[in-house]
Amino acid sequence: MRTVKVYEESWPLHSPFVISRGSRSEARVVVVELEEEGIKASGECTPYPRYGESDASVMAQIMTIVPQLEKGLSRQQLQSLLPPGAARNAVDSALWDLEARRLGVSLEEHLGVALPEDLTTAQTVVIGTPEQMAASAAALWEKGARLLKIKLDDRLISERLVAVRTAVPEATLIVDANESWHSEGLAARCQLLADLGVAMLEQPLPANNDAALENFIHPLPICADESCHARSSLKTLAGRYEMINIKLDKTGGLTEALALASEAQAQGFALMLGCMLCTSRAIAAALPLASKARFADLDGPTWLAVDVEPALRFSTGQLHL
Repeated sequence: MRTVKVYEESWPLHSPFVISRGSRSEARVVVVELEEEGIKASGECTPYPRYGESDASVMAQIMTIVPQLEKGLSRQQLQSLLPPGAARNAVDSALWDLEARRLGVSLEEHLGVALPEDLTTAQTVVIGTPEQMAASAAALWEKGARLLKIKLDDRLISERLVAVRTAVPEATLIVDANESWHSEGLAARCQLLADLGVAMLEQPLPANNDAALENFIHPLPICADESCHARSSLKTLAGRYEMINIKLDKTGGLTEALALASEAQAQGFALMLGCMLCTSRAIAAALPLASKARFADLDGPTWLAVDVEPALRFSTGQLHL
């Protein structure tokens, strides 16, 4: 018989995290803890309001399957009980963790995945004035970051990007518009990004209004984030996107994420591995996918004033494994 605990945690940030939908001062996560035959395991998720999730709704979803979990629910059975999303991710991650701990190996070893000693991760430059963003990019570069993710809304696109590129002429830049752009003027903006050497544009249009990307000729890869959750999303992405951003909180855990990665690559999509604001616990659950990704954006824990123990070891722009 398993014992199951489900609870919320709040982790303060060391500075506000600003995106196009507002500013946050803390990361709120939901944790599932399992104990079976003396072995303890855990999984974490970050409820995301953009997807209609809250701490309360995710907790309620998980509680509906606690009786099955206590009786030995498997990962395979879980997939049909909860939909893709944060709730299923917390449970799926805990079950993967339990499997690995039973075997006395890491999750990557359990899956036969080899990871590098050091993994390059994007460091995020949050929305601000052009001067603020340029200063942030320069400071991150000086500390060792070589891949910078530039958050944008629908204002001051050229001013912000020119300022950032001037500050860090050698950095690899990826841009996340967070669904804030419109089809009008998109071609000119894509050309601007290409001219500035931006390597990829993430989710420029709202997920429910990205049909304008159909057969849209663009000079740099466009990556689906909000438009891509699980394998069922892929059928609408061909001809619109070249990449997909896989996040366990969207897929509903590593089980679906691994299947999504395999099917997406078979269809010709390149992969990005992303995260929400989270602790090292959530990043560890996603690491088996890291070797498949062209870009890793796993800096969620670096925004925390304090991390879960044991924490992964980050330096600016690097995850040391």
